[in-house]
Formats: sequence, structure tokens, C-alpha cells
Amino acid sequence: MKHCMLCAVVVLVACSGGEEKAPSTNTTGGPGAAGSGSANAPLGSGTVTGRVSFTGTVPANPAIDMSEEPECKKKHSGAPTDPQYVVKDGKLGNVFVYVKSGLPAGASYAAPDDAVKLDQDGCLYHPRTFGVMVGQKLEIDNSDPVLHNIKAVPHANRPFNVSQPTAGMKTTRTFTTTEVMVPLQCNVHSWMHANVAVLPHPFFATSADDGSFTIKGLPQGTYEIEAWHEKLGTKTMQVTVGDNETKTVDFTFSPKA
Repeated sequence: MKHCMLCAVVVLVACSGGEEKAPSTNTTGGPGAAGSGSANAPLGSGTVTGRVSFTGTVPANPAIDMSEEPECKKKHSGAPTDPQYVVKDGKLGNVFVYVKSGLPAGASYAAPDDAVKLDQDGCLYHPRTFGVMVGQKLEIDNSDPVLHNIKAVPHANRPFNVSQPTAGMKTTRTFTTTEVMVPLQCNVHSWMHANVAVLPHPFFATSADDGSFTIKGLPQGTYEIEAWHEKLGTKTMQVTVGDNETKTVDFTFSPKA
């Protein structure tokens, strides 16, 4: 396998390496993602929760040939695959769910002090699909004793290209503009992909392996909620949430024709 550079879903230019340590991690939205930064708009008491389901035959995840990366291959219990579809008992994981519209006009929210962490482990990205706020730190770690080169390929944000040749290296980047999604890729390992959404608010989450998600801290109002999957596209629903109210919003995806 040729060690070239790495492509990632967020931006495209600027090379760097080094060990920049960032604060702790958070990959979901809601008040818990707001950190200690003081937002101009107060958070509310509404909650949207639900599950993402999958109907039909689950497409097979592509096999990955890691024979030239034995240090990565041994981290997998079986034959490694590209986890494009995470389906368990009819529930779909790795779906990004967020408030697309409906927040109070002119409201602004401060980015958390805590960083979101993206790890490269077993020659795969962890997490695969996640969100950060505009201006929030993204810490990119290398847990593999092999070369990784992270490439962000955004349309609205500034691209970057980061080389991490050894285990333990850390690099921190931020995004300045709202964008759903920014692809992250690896030029060294062509199968490595991740997707990061950059949002101006903390109202987002990624569905767990059981399809569940929760978005907390919403002001009362009517919202357009969008669910995004890297292969299956998007679904949207409208929901009205009152103070101290929890509403359930469920999404169902099926294989594309």
C-alpha cells in the first residue's frame, strides 16, 4: 500500500504535524456540549428524542484489505470492513440529527471550551459521523503506529491537510463557517472516511448503535429536524416543543434504489 496523504471531510489545504493537546471530548449536542463558554442566547428546557430505523436488506459493508498494515489489522477481531452501514436489530447508527431551522431569529451560541476528539485507531476514524460548533476545537489524534494524513475537503470552510507519522500525535483545528457535511479522508488509506457537521448552535446528536438520539436544551418553538446519513441521504420532520416538554421524532431509512 502506498503511503500518500490522507483525505478527510472537512477542508483541503495546509499541512502540519506535531503534538497539540486539546481539552476533553464531546460529540453530541445539547446543553452538555455548551462547555463553560457563555452563549448570547440562553438554552431552553425542551427536548427532542427518538430512534432511527432501517427497513429492507442492509447493504454489505465493503471489505478492507489491511494486509499491508498489520498493526492496524490486528486491532480487528475479524476481517475489517468499511462501516458505512451500522445496523443492529433494525436500528441505524451513525446518523447525524440536528436542528436545521426554527431557532429564534438572531440567536447566537458560544462555542464550548471543550474540544471534540477524532481518533485514528485500527486505520479507521472514530467517530465516523459527528458534529462541532463553529469555532470549537477539533482534536485529531493518531492511536496507530503508522502514518496517517488527514485531509479535510470542505466547500465553505478552509481545507487542511495534516500528516501524523507516529502514534500519539495530536493536532487541533477549528472551522469558521456553518457546513453540513465536511468530508474527512486519508490519502494513505483510501478506505478511511469520516464526516463532520459544523453548526452555529449546540442542538445536534449522532444516533447510537441502537438508533437512539437526544437533543436537549431547546427553547420552545417549532423546528425542522434533519437526519443525515452518508449513503442514505436525508430525512426531515417538523416538531413543536414547549417549555419542559419532550417530543419524540423517529426517522426511517431504507436502501436507495
